[in-house]
Amino acid sequence: MTADHIWRQIEPLLATASHRAVLVAPFIKKEVFQAALNAIPASVQQITCVTRWSVPEVAAGVSDPEIAELAERDGRASVLLCHNLHAKLYAADDRCLVGSANLTGKATGRVSAANIELLVELPVAHPEVQRVLTVLEAGSVPGTLELAQQMREQANLMLADEESPQVFVPGEDEQLTRWLPETRNPERLYRVYNGRHQQIGMDVLAGVLRDLAHLGIGPGLAEQEFSAAVLARLRTMPELQALTEAGRMNLADAQASLVATEGCTADQAKRTVETIAAWLSYFDEVHLVPVGPWEIRQGKELA
Repeated sequence: MTADHIWRQIEPLLATASHRAVLVAPFIKKEVFQAALNAIPASVQQITCVTRWSVPEVAAGVSDPEIAELAERDGRASVLLCHNLHAKLYAADDRCLVGSANLTGKATGRVSAANIELLVELPVAHPEVQRVLTVLEAGSVPGTLELAQQMREQANLMLADEESPQVFVPGEDEQLTRWLPETRNPERLYRVYNGRHQQIGMDVLAGVLRDLAHLGIGPGLAEQEFSAAVLARLRTMPELQALTEAGRMNLADAQASLVATEGCTADQAKRTVETIAAWLSYFDEVHLVPVGPWEIRQGKELA
């Protein structure tokens, strides 16, 4: 068996396509993507590629959003993004390969030090293959050229930030560091998420990007969907357990908890709790009540 055994499975399969080809992999490098496009006969006019882009993964070099440029240049291919994608599947008409291999040099064996990977052939009509394809069709967003450029710009900014979080793989690894919101103005989050960061200073921008990296929200969401995803992530924080369970959170208690569990100074804990309160005020229906120590309470404030 040769080192490029996986590629010797993928390339001949794609070459048999007569009307449709599908490429599904979380990580796709542009050189291998171009080779896959080249393997598909020119008569095939429908090529669908489903992948995922996240700023930390692009910064780590495991994904190339520039495949959007290659797809447009090819003219037959469309790129879709699914943020929780983990499946790998390569289809030509009614046949497909499924298994562990991404569309990267190391996974396909097209470069030295290849990974140990597995692909097995199944009919596209297999119920599990159909289930995955249906879920992907319903849950993916277009991977546009504009979005690809945004991901690359933000990845470059993250690489320049020494305090940026390490890359982690959504769905496989837990986040490696404890996260607490850093950005004091949460309204900046969606602006930067959408690539609109030109009027934001570099130090502030670095903090926003760190928050976005830890939030791990997939690209291409409308603002309402983005806000809902942020709120869902906030509600997983231990500091908000009291707010979730009892409908109120005492800010002094939250500060004391941070000092005890995180080793914060009193000033650092106060600033962090104020930041959490600002996020909740922006993304949730809560209000501040000055009863002894201030409290955050669930629901709109009554007039």
